[in-house]
Amino acid sequence: MSWVKVLAERELDPGDRQVVKVEKEKILLVNHGGTICAVKNACPHLKAPLNKGKITPDGAIVCPLHRSAFDLGTGAPKSWIPWPPGIGKLLAAISQEKSLQVYPTRVEEGDIWVEVTE
Repeated sequence: MSWVKVLAERELDPGDRQVVKVEKEKILLVNHGGTICAVKNACPHLKAPLNKGKITPDGAIVCPLHRSAFDLGTGAPKSWIPWPPGIGKLLAAISQEKSLQVYPTRVEEGDIWVEVTE
């Protein structure tokens, strides 16, 4: 594992988000209430990009495709494929819940760093 400097902290105001590329991964940085979170920019269900997903007040990101929600800090699913109605329940029954990959972050000397595996 190694730490990679990805962005200046001043470029990610509270409420902002930005996708950065680290090696082969697209990582979504989110400033949620002053906490910098880093998650893989792909829903673990069908790999839909999450950068347009809604951020909930309780710190989850919601996939814009099937509305699965994941905790920004842990990646744990808060809801799994609730959309579309009816069909979502069927899809959820045949698709095992998966966590969203999260990356440790730190802010050092005004820069955001993300820890990635090599």
